[in-house]
Amino acid sequence: MGGNGIYEFGTAFWNNEIDYNKFYVTRNDTTNLALVRSMLQAPNATFVADPLSIERQIKNDSPEHKWNIVLISVESLSGDYLKRFGNKENITPSLDSLIPYSLWFDQFYASGTRTVRGLEALSLAIPPTPGQSIVRRPDNDDMFTMGSVLKGKGYECNYIYGGNSFFDNMGKFFSNSSYTVLDQRDIPDSFVHHTTAWGMDDEAAFNFTLQQCDKSFNSGRLFFNHIMTVSNHRPYTYPDGRIDIPPSTQSIAGAVKYTDYAINKFIKDAQHKPWFDNTLFVIVADHCSKSAGKTDLPVNRYHIPCLIYAPELIKPFVEKRLVSQIDLAPTLLGMMNLNYTSRFFGYDVYKLPLGRERAFISTYQDMGYIKEGSRYSVSAATGTYLQS
Repeated sequence: MGGNGIYEFGTAFWNNEIDYNKFYVTRNDTTNLALVRSMLQAPNATFVADPLSIERQIKNDSPEHKWNIVLISVESLSGDYLKRFGNKENITPSLDSLIPYSLWFDQFYASGTRTVRGLEALSLAIPPTPGQSIVRRPDNDDMFTMGSVLKGKGYECNYIYGGNSFFDNMGKFFSNSSYTVLDQRDIPDSFVHHTTAWGMDDEAAFNFTLQQCDKSFNSGRLFFNHIMTVSNHRPYTYPDGRIDIPPSTQSIAGAVKYTDYAINKFIKDAQHKPWFDNTLFVIVADHCSKSAGKTDLPVNRYHIPCLIYAPELIKPFVEKRLVSQIDLAPTLLGMMNLNYTSRFFGYDVYKLPLGRERAFISTYQDMGYIKEGSRYSVSAATGTYLQS
């Protein structure tokens, strides 16, 4: 039967994967790994002797910072929703107000167009791969994640989701990779103001997160809580009386502004907690709300907001270097001066020489590689590289 026949199509559909060697240009492992190791070399990194491994020791001269982390990955938050990037609707007033007090990344790019791509990049710090995200693939147990690094440092690591974590295989992936998964089944009904097919309102998830932070702090443990929001999703409804856009409009603008409201309320509530001054609050999108454009990989459709807010720990700064989602985990760990064994593909931006910045973007088959002044894509259909 032909290689492009109906049987192969059905197999790919059910297994969520394609034959890599059939669609993409390849080279031998020794050549590939030598190239990757040269790209990942950093002043504080020492590679193991095995030339077919990217494992390396990250060693810092300064003492480690014992800081908590709350990472909020926001559903479908495009960069162009923010006033910072020219939006005139005032739908992210809270996020815009945080920028002058945060480490803000002006050129920050998502890896893909789906939530699982964002979660893959933020937790595994790996470039997008053809086909399905690692989060949804079989045999993805015990992966090297930001959670596994922090758990090894004594942190309590939670993945908190306001919906059912069975969706997109999130629960299985995170629970088998050093996180405790907490979803709508764990959140008390008393916290819930509104539900949709995707889950409960973001306020409920944030109030539950405050409870988990308190629990860890009261037990003398450092914490890393990764929250995935759900309210900015069809049908774009949310609790009434929160913002000046009625939920009955079922508009994207209303959903974005509600999520912005919920984040602001969470930050305000956290400011009264004894652990606030020792906590990094990281706010980043999982992907943009729209991915279509005039080209197969419209770069502007991957531009997303990212900031780190910690007024007692981080000096405000606008970072204008090109940064990818896969760089966030190693950069955060680097800011904390953590010593660890790394298998991340992402960069610690503040250990990276100028000129080596890059970002990866993708669809299911096409991948893009962005550098300052140049954009490259690789096509699944031809296996060729194109410069634009």
